[in-house]
Amino acid sequence: MSDYFQGNFPLQSVSEIKSTLGGLKAQTKEVSDNLAGTVAAAASDRKADEILVLKVADVSYLADYFVIMTGYSRVQVRAIAETIEAQVETDWQRRPLQTEGKADSSWVLLDYGEVIVHIMMPTEREFYNLEAFWSHAERISLANSDEGGGKQK
Repeated sequence: MSDYFQGNFPLQSVSEIKSTLGGLKAQTKEVSDNLAGTVAAAASDRKADEILVLKVADVSYLADYFVIMTGYSRVQVRAIAETIEAQVETDWQRRPLQTEGKADSSWVLLDYGEVIVHIMMPTEREFYNLEAFWSHAERISLANSDEGGGKQK
């Protein structure tokens, strides 16, 4: 039996394909982890409050991470979104796949594929309560999440 099929393309064994896919999966996970960290750091620089990183990869196909935060005015929410976009573009050369809510700025969503960012005013965050909805997702602790940043409750 030949190692080639019509067109002279080499056949790869299933184990080789699986190991290649496993390597890609590991690289994607590392990118997701670092991208979520970049988003959280940029938000913190703009004084976003209650920054929460949820690892939703194990419970949803939507994304690997949700990064949820609070801004206390429409101007601050917009500024946080713009800072995150600028930092991700600088560090990762990426723009969001989709952006929603910038006109109203009470809840801005930035979709980077594997990381989805929610920047919300306190009223929207309390009403929609994404933390409770995704309570079965793993919460990732941030080193400086308890330090400063916006208003303290």
